[in-house]
Amino acid sequence: MFRRIDDFLKDWRYETEATLKVFRALTDASLDQKVTPDGRSLGFIAWHIVTTLPEMGGQAGLKIAEPEKGGGVEGLAAAYQKASAEAASLVEANWTDPMLPEEIPMYGEKWTRGFTLAALIGHQTHHRGQITVLMRQAGLRVPGVYGPSREEWSEFGMEPHP
Repeated sequence: MFRRIDDFLKDWRYETEATLKVFRALTDASLDQKVTPDGRSLGFIAWHIVTTLPEMGGQAGLKIAEPEKGGGVEGLAAAYQKASAEAASLVEANWTDPMLPEEIPMYGEKWTRGFTLAALIGHQTHHRGQITVLMRQAGLRVPGVYGPSREEWSEFGMEPHP
C-alpha cells in the first residue's frame, strides 16, 4: 500500500519502463501464442494490461482515455505508454498524500486509494510474468526486469541458473 504519491510515481515509472521493455520484445506473430488451445493469447493478456488502466482507474475516479486497439506490437506499446503516462498525471494532479488512506468503492469492496495504486502495479506485474512464459514458448528473448534473464546472464559471461 502506498502512503506517498511520490513513492507510487517512482515505482510506476520503473514498472512502466519494465512493461514497455517486455512489450517491445514481442513480435506481431507472438501475440497469438497460447499455452493451451482454449487459453488466453499473449496478445490478449498484453492488451488486458493496457485496458485495465482506464478500467481500474475509472473505478477509482481517474478518467483515463480508452486506448485504441490494433497496430500490432507497436500499437500496443504506444497505447500502453500513453495510458500509463495519463494514469501517473491524473494521480499526481488529483490525489494527495492525505487522500491515500481514504476508502473508495472498488469491485464491490472498499479499498484505500493507496492499496488501489499497489493493486494496479501488482496486477500489471502478475500479467507481465504470464507474458514472459508465453514469450519463452514463442521462442522470444525475454528481457530482464528485476534482474538478468537467462539470456542476459549468458551475455555477462556467467552461467545462468538451471
